[in-house]
Order: sequence, then C-alpha cells, then structure tokens
Amino acid sequence: MRTVIFDLDGTLADTSGDLIAAANQCFDRMGFDARLDPATDAGTALRGGRAMLTLGLERSGQYSAELVDRWYPELLSAYADALDVHTVLYPGAMAAVEALKSHGMAVGICTNKPEGLAEALMTRLGVRGAFGSLIGADTLPTRKPDAAPYIAAVEQAGGRVAQSCLIGDTKTDRDTARAAGVACVLVGFGPSGGDMAALEPDAIIQHFDELPPLALRLLG
Repeated sequence: MRTVIFDLDGTLADTSGDLIAAANQCFDRMGFDARLDPATDAGTALRGGRAMLTLGLERSGQYSAELVDRWYPELLSAYADALDVHTVLYPGAMAAVEALKSHGMAVGICTNKPEGLAEALMTRLGVRGAFGSLIGADTLPTRKPDAAPYIAAVEQAGGRVAQSCLIGDTKTDRDTARAAGVACVLVGFGPSGGDMAALEPDAIIQHFDELPPLALRLLG
C-alpha cells in the first residue's frame, strides 16, 4: 500500500509556543534571566528540548552539557503538563490527510518527540485516530535520522517502504528519507521554511493543498 509518513513538530503542527513556554519555565526555576521568544526562536523550539535549553543557557552565560542533561527531564515534564495550550495544526493538514486516505493511501507519523507526548498531543488535538501509526523518539532503540523508526511507521500503518514518502521540515527528515531510500517532501511554511531549498528535497510544498496531487505523482 502506498504510504505517506509525516513528521509532527513543525510539519503537521506548530508546537513551538508550548515548547518555548516549557523551556522558559525551566529557566525561571533555574533562576536565570534567559528567555526564549516565540516570535524569533520557534525554529530552535522545533529542534527539540535540548536545543532550547542550550540556546537559553548560552544566552545566560551558564551553558554546560551537564545542565542540559539535568534539566531535560524537567522540561519534558513541564511540557507534558501544558502541551496543547498554544499548539495548532497547520492549515489544511487534516484535509490533506483525509484526501490521501481517500486515494487509498495509508498515513502515519514518525517523530523525534517522545512517543507518550506525541500520543497525548495528537489525542488532545482530536486527530490521533486519523493516523495508522505513530513512532516516537523512544519507541525503538534509534531515532531519526536512522531509517528504522521510519520503516516501523510505514509498516505499522500497513504500507510498504518502497511505495512511501516522508513529509518533514528539517535536515533530519531529509536524511531519514535518504537513509530509507524514499522521497522526501519538505514544508516551506514553518519556521525553517526559508532553508528548505538548500536541503535539496524531492519537493517543497507551501500549503498542504499541494500535497495530495504531489503524493500521487511521487508514489504512482
């Protein structure tokens, strides 16, 4: 079965606001003045908790790998308590998912967000049931850009890797697709949109309306 696998953060949904709020809560508890700005630091937020902690600690002149390791679980806990306050699905995302399914395609998610948090978020957003699979950062021993999580997401959704493609927003997604030997489509509407062409994906979309016909062309 033809299958389309989506990244989550920065691809299906803009989760940056809730991620930044969790990071800033940690900086408050540390007693540091560092703050991340949702308007300018969204790209860092979508690279994950460690990237946010690193940026804030560097700004405060307090960076150390030990501090990042120490506070990473605290950040995840703060995020879990309020992960759907500011988060929104990108325009047209679910309409595209339903259109793909109407063409007989399977859809799934492969994310470097911890599986439990990804499951909770998609459930709270009311869309978990639309996806045939969800593989997170800790579902398997490896995470993206290793190909194994992507392959698992395809197979869990009932598809075949040779008839699949990955929709993402980062170099990690591009590298994952290359490792799996599949096409990669990057989104140009997220915080990292301006950098997408430099990654040389198979295609870039500026709105999810473009995805169903593109997936039909890529997957036959």
